Parts: sequence; structure tokens; C-alpha cells
Amino acid sequence: MKKWLVTILTAVLVLSSLSIVLADNNGKGKGKGKGKGNFELGVEVLLKKEKHLIKGKRIGLITNPTGVDQGLNSIVDTLYNEPDTELTALYGPEHGVRGDAQAGQYVDFYIDEKTGLPVYSLYGPTRKPTPEMLENIDVLIFDIQDVGTRFYTYIYTMAYAMEAAQENNIPFIVLDRPNPLGGLKVEGPVLDMKYASFVGNYAIPLRHGMTVGELAKLFNDEFEIGVDLTVVEMNGWKRNMYYDDTPLEFVMPSPNMPTLDTALVYPGAALIEGTNVSEGRGTTKPFELIGAPFMNADDVATALNNLKLSGVTFRAASFTPTFSKHAGALSHGIQLHITDRDSFEPIETGLHIVKTIHDMYPEDFAFRAENSAGISFFDNLMGNSWIRKGMEEGKSVDTLAKQWKKELNDFQKVRRGYLIYK
Repeated sequence: MKKWLVTILTAVLVLSSLSIVLADNNGKGKGKGKGKGNFELGVEVLLKKEKHLIKGKRIGLITNPTGVDQGLNSIVDTLYNEPDTELTALYGPEHGVRGDAQAGQYVDFYIDEKTGLPVYSLYGPTRKPTPEMLENIDVLIFDIQDVGTRFYTYIYTMAYAMEAAQENNIPFIVLDRPNPLGGLKVEGPVLDMKYASFVGNYAIPLRHGMTVGELAKLFNDEFEIGVDLTVVEMNGWKRNMYYDDTPLEFVMPSPNMPTLDTALVYPGAALIEGTNVSEGRGTTKPFELIGAPFMNADDVATALNNLKLSGVTFRAASFTPTFSKHAGALSHGIQLHITDRDSFEPIETGLHIVKTIHDMYPEDFAFRAENSAGISFFDNLMGNSWIRKGMEEGKSVDTLAKQWKKELNDFQKVRRGYLIYK
């Protein structure tokens, strides 16, 4: 082959490779980390470098389908077959160890078919392991993927289990995993403890920007749990990473959290759960689709797009939920499309959606009813009642957001002391 032809072909290959690299670097955080070989989850670090923590021990394991390594091998099977250790009991959060229970569905005690191990439910009447559940345990391990939002119940399953471990003198190990939303942004109001519940049990903001390991440290010290806590840290995770900046496959943390896009809108879109409007449960796009039979899709989409909110566009959409609110009824509303995840503000966006529907359909829209203490489920999600009351009084979202800034800033000062990954 002539030298001039070789030179041209070489140049073409170099330019093609360079264009691919540049395209990846301009991907706004979408999958740039795929294929990196220096990334390790907490479970992988445990088995490769920290096995002394469990060697010769009887292990209790709190997990669900997200408890997998990078090869998608379940930690249940891995620990069950691991020499020099004995997995003796499993504990399931909301949705169960195998992830086959819908939101709010109680899973009773049963025997795991694959391993023959007892499986204790930590969702329902018993959210905190009893002494009887911990009888054959030398160490309790937590390995579950969180989604970075205060009202996702897994972090409170972890906290209750930490309390039980402390009361029964059992060491507690958290195998750390990424925050899918990254670890930089902290947004929304800090929970008022008068509104504490299983969808918000500690004074943290709606978007906390922490990993489960960092939260465990904060819960343990700031809220005086005092358990013998070890966090097995990840290798290769940085605070600016979204989930698809890692080499990990996305395993659904719960039946209505199918994709990373769901997790990105969830901190704000899930506030719709506190109203009579569908949050898209019973569709293939939960929390991205929002609507009700009484709404006009074009009118709502136009009103929201006119607000020119950062990083999001609203598309008029109609859908028929197969279960949950408005099941079987044609509903009209919007689908959220994130155009720039870095500038997108999910919580303020969620409040704008609620307020827009509230103002456009005052005769049809409703917040969930208050309980005997005057607390609506919307208040539990929000962590206070003044935001709901402010919207009913006609206050703007911008005005309401300014009211939570001081407590949010105070939390961020406390938070810094518990950050593992700098």
C-alpha cells in the first residue's frame, strides 16, 4: 500500500477516535463512566479487601434486588456460598428481598426458596428487627441502593436496623453504593420533626446529596443511635457522578423506579402523591407522567412551559393507569422531559406542577385529607405543613423556596462533617 494512502487512513482513524472522545465529554453526565475498571462497590471491597469484618461470623443481611455486584450477582447468593462465613437470616425492606411486592404491600415472614433462609419483613407491623429476629446474628449488613430522596423508605429501614443492632450489641456494616442523583446538590426544606414518619424520619432535606454510608454516619452521630458502625466505602465514586457516570447497570430499586430518569424527577414529582392527581403509577413512566381525568393536557403543558423552568420541558400527554389513582380512567396532563440534569431543580419544579394544577382546577384538585392531627400526606412528604398552607393562600413557589434556605444552609454545614467522598 502506498505511503500516502496509509497516512490518510491513519489520520481518518485518529480523527474518528477523537470525535468519539469529544462526544463523550460533552454528554452532560450521560454514561461517561461506562467501562472504567477502577470502580468498586462496597460489597466488592468487602469481599476483596475487608473480609476480616465477616470471617467466621453469622451474618444477617438486609437487602433487595439492588444488592448486586457489577456482574449482577446477588449478594444473597454470594454470601450464602462464601467460605468462612455463615449467612443465617435475610431481612426485607418495602417491596421485599426479591422486589416482588408493590408499594405499601406487606410481606409476611417466609422461607427463601433459593437458600432456605428465613426472611423477616421490615415493612409493615415490624419495621425494626426484634431481639428474636437477631438471635443467630453476629453482624448485621445493609446493602440496598438508595435514590437520594428523603421520602424513600429504605434509609429508615437502615436506621431502625441500626437502632436494633445497637440495642442488641451487634456490629452494623453498611456496604456503600452511589447516590444516583450525584453528591453535590442539596435541595428542599429540612424536615420538621413534628412531621416525622416512615417517609421522613430525620431532619434532613428532600434531596440530601449523600450516599447511604454517609447517611448512616450522620444518623448514628447526629441522632444518637450509637451503634458500632462500619461503612465499607466504594472506590472510584466522585460526588459529581450521576448513576450513569459509573460502570453500573441500573437495577430497579422498587417496582415504580424503573430508570435513572425516574429517580431524577422523583424528589419533586413524587409530591403529587400527596394530592388526588395521578403520579403515573400504573404506567410505564411513573413520576414522569402526571395527570387526572379533570385536566386539559395542552393547557397544563402550556402553563408549565411558560414558567421557563431550568432544565425541563413539559409535553402534553394522556394515559390510563392500570392501578393506583384513576385506575382505568383516561387521564390528561404532562410528561416531564429533563433537558439538562445539571440545571434541573426537581423540588421547585414539583411544587410548580402542584401549584399550577391547584390554581387551574380549584374545584377539582385536592390535597390528601388531613389526619386527626391536622397533617396531610403531602405534609409528610414535604416535611412541614406551611408549604401546603402557603400554596392555598396564593404564595408563589419562589417565596416558599426562600423560606427554607436558612435551615438548608445550616444542614449543609452539619452534612460536610459526614462526607466520605470529597
